[in-house]
Amino acid sequence: MSQRWDIRLLYDGGCPLCAREIAFLARRDRERGRIRFEDISATDFDASRYELDPSSVMARMHAVLPDGRVVQGMEVFRRAYAAVGLGWLLAPTGWPGLRRFFDWVYGVFARNRLRWTARDCACEIGSQPDPKRTKGAPTTRPGRPSTFGSIATD
Repeated sequence: MSQRWDIRLLYDGGCPLCAREIAFLARRDRERGRIRFEDISATDFDASRYELDPSSVMARMHAVLPDGRVVQGMEVFRRAYAAVGLGWLLAPTGWPGLRRFFDWVYGVFARNRLRWTARDCACEIGSQPDPKRTKGAPTTRPGRPSTFGSIATD
């Protein structure tokens, strides 16, 4: 029987900020399987599987919903936090009048995260992350999306 999940996060396992956020969400998910994780820096990651291109996946956070739709930017975080019972925390980022501002703030972060994490131009889809920088993040097994502890992602 297939376990129901709410969202599949496409994250950069080589980004220390992203890895910390993913580890936090995985802990909050507590093996419920509501969130699936897929590391875009894994050598076998294929962005075209989701009808995306590698540069856009690296440029901003993306997630896939169970019906196959792709969401990006702050919407990913709103949905991921809701999946782990913390939707109230990010709810204001989706309110009229505030949504545009928070989407803009995320855009600033997304455009600068590689520079801010000292990885300027060093990142490509399929490059392996530095294990010292991703401590606590879900691990990637060859040919499979990521897992965290006993949380299988497929």
